[in-house]
Amino acid sequence: MFMGDIMGHDSQIKSARIGNSERFDYHSCFKYIKHDIQSADIAIGNLEVTFAGRPHKGYPTFSSPDTLADALMDAGIDGLIMANNHCVDRRKQGLERTLKVLDEKGIPRTGVFKDSLDRAKHIAMFFEVKGMRLAVLNYTYGTNGIPVQQPNIVNHLDTVVMAQDIAILRKKNVDEIIVCMHWGWEYHTKPNPEQKMLTRFLWNKGVKVVIGSHPHVVQPMELNETATGNRMVAYSMGNFISNQRPAPRDGSALAFVEFTKVGDSIYVSNAEYQLTWVYTPVRNGKKSFYVLPAERYKNATWMNTTARTRMNAYMGEARAIFKGNNNVGERQFILPPIMLKAKSIEAFELPVSKKMVN
Repeated sequence: MFMGDIMGHDSQIKSARIGNSERFDYHSCFKYIKHDIQSADIAIGNLEVTFAGRPHKGYPTFSSPDTLADALMDAGIDGLIMANNHCVDRRKQGLERTLKVLDEKGIPRTGVFKDSLDRAKHIAMFFEVKGMRLAVLNYTYGTNGIPVQQPNIVNHLDTVVMAQDIAILRKKNVDEIIVCMHWGWEYHTKPNPEQKMLTRFLWNKGVKVVIGSHPHVVQPMELNETATGNRMVAYSMGNFISNQRPAPRDGSALAFVEFTKVGDSIYVSNAEYQLTWVYTPVRNGKKSFYVLPAERYKNATWMNTTARTRMNAYMGEARAIFKGNNNVGERQFILPPIMLKAKSIEAFELPVSKKMVN
């Protein structure tokens, strides 16, 4: 499962602050989506902030409290891609501290590296599940004009480098390579020519799954049948969590991709999307952030009318965009009986089965 941009705007930091202290807790942000995340064997997030330490700030030079990483782990995220236009917001110190935080917490990562030795070690994230060995690569179009300081390395959209990395992974007994791309035009709901060109390039290199981020809105997904097997692309997943509220930036889609292995052959057997929306109620003068499975709560009477109306409007906007999908439909989720009876957002906790991959 792949999700969109994990952002950290000022209002999110303020929301996570515990009282007037310098302690922060993000767990509540994901408590209502974690069952969906943990239903996947592998869940990958796009970390579009740094853990550069204080001062904790949002746009334009992001640095979120380290405890955001703890909440992401608790939600079931198995690895983070890091190559994006904000990864060097706090320059060399911020990049290296972010890597240190993730490594100390045991969170797999790729796309951004301390030096060439670190890149050799973390060239990709590797996952073994159900007899399959998968590798995830990650690249970005740029870093907002901020230079990457030596010896730090950030993977850019360089077809020569990408081809070399794919060739290296082919020698590592990998069943399948997934490539995550930070690309496209912000706020555009259709892929641009470069996104299409790079997708064809990766497909021609034998990569069967390409996942995109950066536009902050969803873009169409494709699952195409070819003589050499199915090939899939999700051009943009939108904002998984952020304080961007203008439509349709206030929601996202989770992309669920299924691999099947028969003998020594592996193929993409299915792909689906699930819509999510960021609910931001204000209680006692403080704004909260909850990532909600949108379809599940479309009739929730405990949401105020304005929020519920907007969430349903978002679903309509996203589904209109996804009319351009090819063979990628909406995921069907059967509601547990306890949820059908729930009358408030605090009224239930879903049981979560043990994940296949830690």
